[in-house]
Amino acid sequence: MEHKLNFKQYSEALKENKLLGLKCKQCGDITVPPKIACGKCYGTDLDIVELSGKGKIQTFTTVFVPPEGREDECPYVIVLVELDEGPWIMGNLTGIDPNKVNMEIMGKSVKMGHAVFPGDKFSAGEEARPVFSLGT
Repeated sequence: MEHKLNFKQYSEALKENKLLGLKCKQCGDITVPPKIACGKCYGTDLDIVELSGKGKIQTFTTVFVPPEGREDECPYVIVLVELDEGPWIMGNLTGIDPNKVNMEIMGKSVKMGHAVFPGDKFSAGEEARPVFSLGT
């Protein structure tokens, strides 16, 4: 079975601030980041769609103990965002002091950008990931 949208294509689109997902032709659900099958009905007849990158923060965590190789980035905030189109996606929250983030951030509107992270010994190399900032 062939991937309709592979992770390299997804990452390259992120570098242009484009968030791509897959819309299932069977149930209409949108899957992001890309997978080989729909996350809801497991259908494999999928179309590539561009999402707005806008949504609301549903939950968050502040990272104070970094993974190996990211020691200079701490602390940082990871948010789980419900996109306007429905799917939920994680990314770092930028433009805010991680030491001051509290429960008041829940439900706030965010817009997506991107950051390119260098590879490490656990990855296949450099990749773009979504990052979010407050506002729409």
